[in-house]
Amino acid sequence: MSLADLNSWLLKEGVRPDLDTITRLTVRGELDNLVLDDANEDVTAIDWPRLLFAGSILARSEQRLDQEAALRIATAAVSLTDDQAIKDTGAVLLGKLSNFRAITLAIKRELLASGLDERLGIALRIESDRRQMDRSVLVESSGAWLQVNDFQQRFWNYAKGKSWLSASAPTASGKTFLVLQWLIDQAIAGDTRVVVYLAPTRALVSEIETSLNELLAGVEGVVVSSLPLAGKYKAARAGNTRVILVFTQERLHLLTNVLNEEFIVDLLVVDEAHKIGDSQRGVVLQDAVERVTRCNIKLKAVFISPATQNPGELLTDAPEGVDTVTVDSDSSTVLQNLLVAVQVPRKSKLWKLSLRQPDSSLSIGTLQLPSKPDGIKKRLAFIAAAIGERGGTLVYTNGAGEAEEVADLISQLLPASAPVDPELTHLSELARKGVHHEFRLAPLVEQGVAFHYGNMPSLLRMEIERLFRSGKIRFLVCTSTLIEGVNLSCRTIVVRGPRKGKGHPMEPHDFWNLAGRAGRWGDEFQGNIVCIDPEDPQAWPQGVPNRARYPIKRETDAVLELGDGMADYLKRRGSSDLTSMSDADQFERVGAYLLTTYMRLGSVSVASLAKRHNDITIKKLDDALGALTPEIEIDVALAARHPGVSAIGLQRLLDFFRAYAGDVENLLPAEVASNDSYDRFITIMNRINEQLFPAFVPESRLRLYALIVVKWLSGYSLARTIQDSIEWHRENNRPFKLPELIRGTMELVEQIARFKAPKYLSAYMDVLHVHLRQINREDLIENELDIGTQLEFGVSSKTLLSLMELGLSRMSAVALYEKIARDDLSTDGCTAWVVERANRLRDMDIPAIIVREVRERLKLPDEAAK
Repeated sequence: MSLADLNSWLLKEGVRPDLDTITRLTVRGELDNLVLDDANEDVTAIDWPRLLFAGSILARSEQRLDQEAALRIATAAVSLTDDQAIKDTGAVLLGKLSNFRAITLAIKRELLASGLDERLGIALRIESDRRQMDRSVLVESSGAWLQVNDFQQRFWNYAKGKSWLSASAPTASGKTFLVLQWLIDQAIAGDTRVVVYLAPTRALVSEIETSLNELLAGVEGVVVSSLPLAGKYKAARAGNTRVILVFTQERLHLLTNVLNEEFIVDLLVVDEAHKIGDSQRGVVLQDAVERVTRCNIKLKAVFISPATQNPGELLTDAPEGVDTVTVDSDSSTVLQNLLVAVQVPRKSKLWKLSLRQPDSSLSIGTLQLPSKPDGIKKRLAFIAAAIGERGGTLVYTNGAGEAEEVADLISQLLPASAPVDPELTHLSELARKGVHHEFRLAPLVEQGVAFHYGNMPSLLRMEIERLFRSGKIRFLVCTSTLIEGVNLSCRTIVVRGPRKGKGHPMEPHDFWNLAGRAGRWGDEFQGNIVCIDPEDPQAWPQGVPNRARYPIKRETDAVLELGDGMADYLKRRGSSDLTSMSDADQFERVGAYLLTTYMRLGSVSVASLAKRHNDITIKKLDDALGALTPEIEIDVALAARHPGVSAIGLQRLLDFFRAYAGDVENLLPAEVASNDSYDRFITIMNRINEQLFPAFVPESRLRLYALIVVKWLSGYSLARTIQDSIEWHRENNRPFKLPELIRGTMELVEQIARFKAPKYLSAYMDVLHVHLRQINREDLIENELDIGTQLEFGVSSKTLLSLMELGLSRMSAVALYEKIARDDLSTDGCTAWVVERANRLRDMDIPAIIVREVRERLKLPDEAAK
């Protein structure tokens, strides 16, 4: 009998009854308010020696199901019994699985007595020591040895040298922790001077930047920055320091635009690299990687993705002659229990819970709800409140409004806590002062409940995440932000009919990425995913998804595989009115990428993408692109500065400028503090819609878009912007619902002021500068901070930018800027201003969390911030 056959027999027959028993017992221990169907199930009836022996055999397998069974056996031995010998054997089995953090957790929870090595026999002790040595890596910068699992060790070993590397593993496998340790080691002990860490969202940028600063506490000579400003880069290149730049793909382009070909990156780490397939931003990420690679063909690139089918796909565009290596793992470090909740017939407050397994289902018990769950939102809220009563519970909803309502329902089921924890009081204060005094979040957090979505200010969102991790926020109701890369884990996830985007059922790989948040490795032995109404076809059109891994496919490749659509679009793009092209949004970004590639290479047939498509498709693209380029005077370097913006549109804009009969100064935006700034932005956005791309639509909202851009650039706080909107609605007798207005304002800031406006206004200004140079009006070109960077961060004054250069979030920077008279302070000037008033910041009505961030970023002594 082969090992595979033996393992199959063990799981199906050999130890199946005992494995089912410990599975039921371990899962039940995780859930609250259960009525048990078979309460007499006895742990003492288990044949532990036989079961543990089976576990040691299963642990030798590389198959996920075998390893999960071994992990279940080890966890049960440690947590269910009082027999120290059985517990010790379970710990040894955890060691065989390289799960040393679970052993540490068992000792921390007093499930396992300390001094395990002393209790083992000589042979087991030698084997344990050897295993720990084999599963350790040397951190050269500190000289310390780090215990790791199999995936982490393979990553560490293969990441050495110049090879491009793509690593994929499940969410709870310790990817981010190890990559950051390795990255810091490279920056301190290696030859690396400039590192770029790419994250898909600003939320993840903030999280990674914070984690790196914590890991680097006390380390001199390494600087972390998330601002696309040239100063820290130039200092690193001059040999004065080393820099880790944590950027979104858009911010990387901004800095590349400033430095051009001089931007030399030594090490590029792309987190959540499967996002190269996302609509909207996938092509921008692909372009960013290719752009910095062209600047330095000796660049080392590392791609990190969660449980992908084909991580090697990310390496196919590596420069010729560069070695590549793939590190792939499907092993789990924590148990994940997929539970389904079905209402008991005629009894709406009773819900049967079953555990889904690959070939079977185990009855776990019946959940008792406190009230009748009338309606879908109440089902979600009541089941979450009951099953996750002890906290660490994440509730997934399909939109920001739904998240707020479900959080409010959960809060009504919880007993009032008195006194309220001071940290929750401070978070409530930040919500009231930073957003609005009636923001729904404020009273909820005082009860240990919060909601979380992508458009919220980063400081507020990060504080929610921190307090959820600490356990002070017990219930967190979220949206799809958590499958966009935020590294937030939980004990239990409750979900019903998950969608990603408006009305689109969540793909299996996205569902399992979300499910992977259940179970903190090192904090929990297992996590729970509770799926409500699994047989409802409206909630689950394809049923509860089976475990699946991400298929990586570039956005460019996905669009080209649609047939002749791309070539047809390019033929129409040069002559048609964009407003008549219903497929414009789908093809514009990829079309812009292809056109720039053709302009640079003379043919897409010699581009990397050509090897992934047939010759006929490439020939049609070349023909369509070749017909367009004779009409384009725009330089390829200018086109490359604006990924996703077509060179055809850039050329049309240049032609418009040349034909403009008015005063050329009217083409320029006005200084944001100027009285005519708002009107100028309306005019410029309208030009962009007509000549470049219809980005700011519908036309009826153009004035609103211009207004939000002006307020954002003026350094308005979110609270002030929201209050202005409320007052406008009242003065004009326009009805409004406050929660919707608050969410709508946040969305406008993110989608217009921070995404579309930087993209298209920076392209507008670049083309205008070309025109001004051609007509010898370079005197009108200002060489200060470009409009894209100003909009990315919402700054137009040197003081506000300096505050953000010190590492402050925009919310904190604006809170201080409102108290500072001068708009021209450098970072040293801002530091001096804060230090002088450090004892009085709270007296200025600045929220405590902002005061804390200021103290931490400026390294003020504790007494100075009191």
